[in-house]
Amino acid sequence: MTKCADLLSRAQQNPRGMRFRELTALAECHDFVFIRQGGSHEIYKREGYAKNMVFQNVKGMAKAYQVKQLLDALRELGLIE
Repeated sequence: MTKCADLLSRAQQNPRGMRFRELTALAECHDFVFIRQGGSHEIYKREGYAKNMVFQNVKGMAKAYQVKQLLDALRELGLIE
């Protein structure tokens, strides 16, 4: 399994257990690009997708709802089922 597929599987199985850097790597696997940072929040954008993804680093962990938002975005884009 590739790194991207592994990250996707982990996100789907356990959104609460995702590390912040794993979440940002998963976003980058699907062509989201880091555009700026505001405090503990990193903002990612993808060409052809109107919404920004905002991820918050909380002691090295991602927030579960932000993992779910990324998964929803990937579904909207038709990249995952």
